[in-house]
Amino acid sequence: MSRHTLALAASALALLVSTPALAQSGAPALPVTLVPIPEAKKELYPQPIELWVDATDIDRRIMNVRQRIPVTQAGPMVLFYPQWIPGNHGPVGPISQIANLQFSANGQRIEWVRNTLHPWAYQIDVPQGVQTVDVSFQWLTPIDGAQGRVVITPEMLNHQWEKAVLYPAGYASSHIGFLPRLKLPQGWQYAGALKTEGTIDGYLELEPINLEHLQDSPVFAGQHFAQHELSSNGPSSVRLNIVGDTADVVQVKDEHLALHRNLVTEADLLFGARHFDRYDFLVAVSDKLGGIGLEHMRSSENSVDTKYFTDPTATIVDRDLLGHEYVHSWNGKWRRPADQMVANFNEPLQNSLLWVYEGQTQYWGLILTARAGLMTKEEALGVIANNAAQYSTTPSRQWRAMQDTTNDPIIQQRRPQPWPSVQRSEDYYREGSMVWLDADTLIREKTNGRKSLDDFAKAFFGIEDSNWEAKPYTFDDVVAALNSVVVHDWAGFLRDRVDAVGPDAPAPINGVEQGGYRLVWKDTPNAYMSQLNKELGRVDFVYSLGIQMNKSNRITSVGWNSLAFQQGLTAGWEVVAVNDRAASEDAIKEAITAAKDGGSAITLIVKRDDRFRTVTFDYRDGLRYPHLERVEGTPDRLGDILSARRDIRARARR
Repeated sequence: MSRHTLALAASALALLVSTPALAQSGAPALPVTLVPIPEAKKELYPQPIELWVDATDIDRRIMNVRQRIPVTQAGPMVLFYPQWIPGNHGPVGPISQIANLQFSANGQRIEWVRNTLHPWAYQIDVPQGVQTVDVSFQWLTPIDGAQGRVVITPEMLNHQWEKAVLYPAGYASSHIGFLPRLKLPQGWQYAGALKTEGTIDGYLELEPINLEHLQDSPVFAGQHFAQHELSSNGPSSVRLNIVGDTADVVQVKDEHLALHRNLVTEADLLFGARHFDRYDFLVAVSDKLGGIGLEHMRSSENSVDTKYFTDPTATIVDRDLLGHEYVHSWNGKWRRPADQMVANFNEPLQNSLLWVYEGQTQYWGLILTARAGLMTKEEALGVIANNAAQYSTTPSRQWRAMQDTTNDPIIQQRRPQPWPSVQRSEDYYREGSMVWLDADTLIREKTNGRKSLDDFAKAFFGIEDSNWEAKPYTFDDVVAALNSVVVHDWAGFLRDRVDAVGPDAPAPINGVEQGGYRLVWKDTPNAYMSQLNKELGRVDFVYSLGIQMNKSNRITSVGWNSLAFQQGLTAGWEVVAVNDRAASEDAIKEAITAAKDGGSAITLIVKRDDRFRTVTFDYRDGLRYPHLERVEGTPDRLGDILSARRDIRARARR
């Protein structure tokens, strides 16, 4: 180091020592000193917090919130707005939607400051002699989908308590009591897990509850409402609660209602216990309310197509939604990954076991839907075929293991991706379900059909009937429960599959082959894919040219390293012509088929803005869509897995 450099360094050090602001390592320039956020302790907050939510401002879609928070001492106090939302698996609490936040005590205003390192935390200074702090703010819910999920429409609302509450730092959510009150538009009916004890000044007076369970108890309300008992046997009832855009869409045919009752019965037969005192399916039949499928211990939030009840066979996208969310009452809510058992809603979640939490739930949601009769065997096999095809061909598994996708709710948060086929997004759902299909069929193979993953479900989830305080599990707990069904190297089995990555990573399709089927390719879509594409307005050439389009011939996705990718195409191009004909789904199909039969190469004219291009595909393998084909002479284990247990039980009683 030169003498000149040494001199400069000495001058800089002298400046640092003589400048208090710099000496404090960049302390934030705020009007008050930020205090450390206290660690959550498991002792009861001294008194329950009053929470008043006025949800009657439907036209402006504003929820007005008031709280009265007891305090025990003067001085700095930190209050949290929930950040890490269970079921969302990420730091998505919509704090930017909060406005007009005011604190006061004894009629005097109290100023607040936001913590710059923890922006979901507010700091106030409680005056001497104060026993309660009053809080008021507005939750400005989105007016359209570009601003976030729409939770209020002129006909209905979906109230989620965690988006309209502050709570004191330093306490576990399970140890902070609340007295919740909710005011709804006049004449609206409602449903939710919390019991109503009366009314106060036009507000529903709901049962006292701790913050953990308050967050877990959303409300659906609306002008058009229907409620049906799905199960009233025993100590815990199950109800189907429906709100809709119009009065006709909440009407349910008796035979369709019976299938939903079957769903509850099949879950009882699978798990053998219930972890709720009552359960409410909250279902919005709407194309106005934002889409949702969100689990809770004693309820679930679900939005479905407006034809879901009036024309059940016309919709397949939402067919297994209720089954999936119902299974979560056992898996994810009652049995919960240990790294998600955090003290409160502002401690970061870890998602390392989402391939159990969501992956096995995805598996059982499909299986129970099929067992209930809400989906045919052929449709369910189509779902499995689609999954097998995707994870047999995706380039994303060459660089990124499925285990790593458990971080997506934190790092990606379901934002649109330019190249989803290589980036991956939350594959712990569907690829995770294929791991559990593999486990199920392996157990059946090793025990000659005497045992199955059903036995794991009953042993792992079907214990401690009526207990609805969350019970944690670890990877080792999962392995031990599997070994209690049949001894195997389950730790190696699971790690090999969830960590599979690289060019030699095997496709996760063992469950298909052990189940008595093989993945094959045909020139027409399978039953599930055909209806799915019709319902979503999709045109699918993913496994031939590598593109997916909408009905306007606009390319909506291009597979990584596909033929279309190699031609430089991306989402956003419009196909205007194919082999000198106006573009259409049929014209492209005919061109692909003709090329397979020895015809000319496939030439597309594509347009983007004012730019045109001509691209040619010398592709000769024809249309390709995935199907599962029975392997003759092998046990139909997939058929057994999808078979209704109530029918098996009935036959056994004869």
